[in-house]
This record gives sequence, structure tokens and C-alpha cells, in this order.
Amino acid sequence: MLRRDLLGASAAMMAMAAGPAAAQAPFELAVIGFQMSSETHARAANAAAAAARAKGWNVTLLNSEGSLPKHAEQFDALVQRKPGGIVVCMGKPTEADAQFAAAAKAGIPVITIMSGSSPHTLFDVVVNEYQVGAQAALWLLGRMNYRGALLTVRFEGNAATRIRGKVLDVVLSENQAVTVLGRHAMARTASWQEDVRAGMQALLLRNRGRYGGIWASFDGQAYVVDDLLQAQGAKKGEVSIISVDGGKETYRRIADPESTLMATVAIPFEEMGQRATAAMESIAVRKQPAASVTAGPYLLLEAELVDQSNVARYLTP
Repeated sequence: MLRRDLLGASAAMMAMAAGPAAAQAPFELAVIGFQMSSETHARAANAAAAAARAKGWNVTLLNSEGSLPKHAEQFDALVQRKPGGIVVCMGKPTEADAQFAAAAKAGIPVITIMSGSSPHTLFDVVVNEYQVGAQAALWLLGRMNYRGALLTVRFEGNAATRIRGKVLDVVLSENQAVTVLGRHAMARTASWQEDVRAGMQALLLRNRGRYGGIWASFDGQAYVVDDLLQAQGAKKGEVSIISVDGGKETYRRIADPESTLMATVAIPFEEMGQRATAAMESIAVRKQPAASVTAGPYLLLEAELVDQSNVARYLTP
């Protein structure tokens, strides 16, 4: 009798010990960066992962390497594993619709960052790309005194960069004293820098001295153009160049008197990752409704134009 009582007490104590441990199992967050070789994808994904680790969560950080098949494969594997939540940075909700739908069916909350909306996700953490496009276009035309010719380097394979280009076209349609002398459309390729370098080098040489501005859809393109212009002996201010994204290298170039890059519209990628993780905690952990974080399919953050007048605030020692 005594032995049975002792065994029963021991089992009860083991159950009590196991119960809280099981209840306190860390939340698991999976973060997918579509192409981590891209600084902006990496900044958002790493910030989301770092914010999750700071909460004591288990984190899986994946890189789709810019491959849609790999992106879908990683998503499928996560759905099978069923983490507590998924954050997708610069993902492809349209192309990977089946995977997003499978996650929703499995009850896995998904938040995207700069990916576009989807009926299968909670919301997309973004800036207003129409506003971003207007900021960039109006700064450039203002520097050109709303007359003259410009060159553009675009990327149609991403919703954000595509929108920026469309807004530029709208602004140009209302300011016809400014003309587009040449344009290069970047291909979706792993060697995109070489694509931009080859395309823009031809444009710059062919139109040398005939343009007063250059519009780039994102900063990486502007770096390539800046390097080409510096190699040609161009000086800062001879041509007005603007792009979009922001980051340490961009701010360094804007402040550098030897660089020709003059402005960017800075997007808060780190804040996007942090806000996505904080939202996941509110919704998936604390069980608050998504509407308590944002109403509608987007959580909008602010972007700021950075040029020589305010770049000092963005420079780190």
C-alpha cells in the first residue's frame, strides 16, 4: 500500500514538473528571405529573426536565393513542420499562392514584408510605394528645374520597383519639358549587377553630356551607375541621381564628395522586421485580433527622403 502511494506521489510530481515545461515551450518563428544576397531582403529578415530571438523564441531563418522553386519548396517544408508563425520577406504571394493557401489551411499565421497582399496572410508590412515614387520623382525633377533629359534604370520584376517607375511616368506625363533620353530595364538574374553595368554603360556613353538626371528604382542599381560615372570622371552635382532604399553604403555615398549619388528615399527595413515579429507576438502568442495591429491588408510605415541636407543624421560613427 505504502509502495503504491509513493509511486502515485512520484508520478504526480513528475506530471507537475513536466506540465509547466511543456506549457512554456518557446514559440517557433520561421523567417524566409527571398534573396538574402540582396541587402534589403537581408536587413528585414535578419531584423525579424533577431527580434524573435530576443524574445526567447526558436527561430528558423531561410534563404530562397531568389529562386521561386526553392521558395515554394521551403514553404512546403515549413507547412509540414507547422511552426507557430511565418514571416516572409519580399516573397511572392501570387507565384506561391498554393503554398500561402496551404499555410492558411494549416492554421499557420503568415505576415509578409514588402511582398504584396494575399487573402491567405494576415497583412503585408510596407511603405506606401506610390508616395515613395512621388518623393523620388519630384526631388529629381526639382533638381533639374523641371526641364531637360534624364536616364532611368528600372526593374519590372518586383511590385515595389514597378510602382515607383509607374509613378515616375505619371509625374513625367504632367511635366513634358522633361524627357526620358534612355532607359534600361534590369532582367531578373543572379548577376543583376552585371546586367545593370552593361546596360547603363552603353546608355551613359551614348548620351554623355545630354542628360541632367538619373532615376534608379533601387539603391543597388544606383551604386553601379555611380561607379561608372566616377570612372568617367563625373563630379558630384553635375548629374542629379536618386534611388530608393537607404542603408549605410547609400548614406556614405550621399555624403562622399567623390560619389555622384545624391539622394535616396529611405525605407525602414529593420523596423519592418521588428514590427512583423511584434505583430506575430500580439496575434499568434497573445491571441489578439489582427485588426488590433492594423485594419486592412497593409501595415504602413513611413519612408523619408535623404539627401545632403539631412544625411548626417543617418551616418553612424
